[in-house]
Amino acid sequence: MSRMADITPEHFLCEISEGVAVLRLDRPERKNPLTFESYGELRDWFRALVYADDVKAVVFAPNGGNFSSGGDVEDIIGPLTGMDMKGLLEFTRMTGDLVKAMVNCGVPIIAAVDGVAVGAGAIITMASDLRIATPEAKTAFLFNRVGLAGCDMGACAILPRIIGQGRAAELLYTGRSMSAEEGERWGYFSRLVARDALEDTAMEMARRIAAGPTFGNMITKTMLLQEWNMGVEQAIEAEAQAQAICMQTEDFKRAYHAFMGKEKPVFEGN
Repeated sequence: MSRMADITPEHFLCEISEGVAVLRLDRPERKNPLTFESYGELRDWFRALVYADDVKAVVFAPNGGNFSSGGDVEDIIGPLTGMDMKGLLEFTRMTGDLVKAMVNCGVPIIAAVDGVAVGAGAIITMASDLRIATPEAKTAFLFNRVGLAGCDMGACAILPRIIGQGRAAELLYTGRSMSAEEGERWGYFSRLVARDALEDTAMEMARRIAAGPTFGNMITKTMLLQEWNMGVEQAIEAEAQAQAICMQTEDFKRAYHAFMGKEKPVFEGN
């Protein structure tokens, strides 16, 4: 197994401590837009996460009071207007690969959202497993407002599964901002917290996940994705097989012995 601590990103910030990686886009003066380079480097980082053993949870955090303003207008939108179809498809496939890498990385991801989270920034929050936000958070899938379709980076597949078809359709057809209060009420955010408590809350959640059974959490994330395409009977059978695999782990035995000894289990990820 490799170590994510041995990877030093150039186009975003990454800090790893106690099994939790904290990621931040690093252009706070422009509300943290994405560039061609940061898209690609984030995709590669999440792909590498599959093979690492030192990160058990990820927090995608804001920087300077904002999460992300999406694709950079100067560095991305401008060049896209001059590309041919081959170049455009290479770009849209690359951005979609970031979402694929996030949902297939095997590690739970928590998006801690403050300020602006729009365009591709909103997509990153959507592709995360859990989302918490401040009351000041504004989330917008604004592709429609720049003359594009709402179907970007998996939005038409994933967003309706989180907030429902009708609500997703409204956001994707209009590009309007979803307020933090709406997001919590619709189930997009699991909770709202004050700005000065956001990162502590996200880290507390991440550490709790990281202290759990790593292999079991990986299986949970895998099944949450795969069961989108299963009927109920298929899902029940798939979960039976997945749970039987988990019952072969040492962490399952540790939990049993800790329970019998009236102790708290200490999971080691195997």
